[in-house]
Amino acid sequence: MNEWDSLNQEVTELYRTGKYDLGVVVARKALEVAEKKAGPNNPDVATSLNNLALLYATQGQYAQAEQLYKRSLAIREEAQGPDHPNVAASLNSLAGLYASQGRYVQAERLCKRALAIREQAQGPDHPDVAESLNNLAGLYRTQGRYAQAEPLYKRALELIERARGPFHPDVAMCLNNLALLYVNQGQYTLAKPLYKHSLAIREQAQGPDHPDVTESLNNLALLSKNQHQYPQAEPLYKRAPGSIEQAQGPDYPNVAMSLNILAALYDTQGQYAPAESLYKQALAIYEMVQGPDHPDVAASLHNLALLCVNQGQYAQAEPLYKRSLAIRERALGPDHPAVAASLENLAALYRSTTRDKKAEPLEQRAARIRAIQRSRLID
Repeated sequence: MNEWDSLNQEVTELYRTGKYDLGVVVARKALEVAEKKAGPNNPDVATSLNNLALLYATQGQYAQAEQLYKRSLAIREEAQGPDHPNVAASLNSLAGLYASQGRYVQAERLCKRALAIREQAQGPDHPDVAESLNNLAGLYRTQGRYAQAEPLYKRALELIERARGPFHPDVAMCLNNLALLYVNQGQYTLAKPLYKHSLAIREQAQGPDHPDVTESLNNLALLSKNQHQYPQAEPLYKRAPGSIEQAQGPDYPNVAMSLNILAALYDTQGQYAPAESLYKQALAIYEMVQGPDHPDVAASLHNLALLCVNQGQYAQAEPLYKRSLAIRERALGPDHPAVAASLENLAALYRSTTRDKKAEPLEQRAARIRAIQRSRLID
């Protein structure tokens, strides 16, 4: 095995175990080796750029990731041609980055191009086509374009079942995606059997301690919470890993999610002390693994602030809302829907404490962001 391959394997392992900062160091070394060995425009360089970009994106460093993804895409287009499957992979990566920042028009254009490349180069029934269908459907779901998302999710599910068999983890992922679409529309009776089927496949194929099983447990528990079936929800959360000590590598986000959702369940029932403890644990996981400026940190701060508001602790809530807003503006851009949500919540806090003059400009700015998002949906 040559040095570049060895470094890439190390990067993969560091990413898998959540050691992102060290992963960046090794990925930079791999990039340096690839450039020195093969020149700046070799496909190996594109692979190293993609790996480094993924590490940055995972930590919420989107500007750095975008530059690297774009350079990787340009190299692949030049070296392998504009219709190569590796070009489609780069397009998908860049589209995912744009989607996470609310840049939906740009993301949709890239997703559609990636799908067309894969259908042409690999055939309409290739598993990579299913991945592109899922990506495009997810983009539509995020925007509330549910009628456009559903047939894409269903086609992806049918394709994967034919290609992989009915009990493959990729089938579970497709079932999970379709269920989430139904949850977003409040169609809980359609979502529940899909979530259960997905969980059963994952437990059988991947074992009870796999991060994907944790995700499925979270989804079922959240569904029960949304239906106000609290006795059914709580044991599902508690079955998932529930502490920093239990979290390993890729399971970190799922553990934090479990903690957040269980905290929300307690908050809903007025059990504020256990809710606060769980929210703080989730925040600590995100800060430790993804860095202090990641959008997931902002979401945890937002949850903790809302808990303070529910208890009338406005002074404690205000700095949490402000920090959450600042992170979202930096990481997601000034016109992201999450920024609007932060502005609206901070404004509501100011209204609750008779500081109407401070609330008004925040409400106006949030309204402008919402209008921008509506216009993008129309376009």
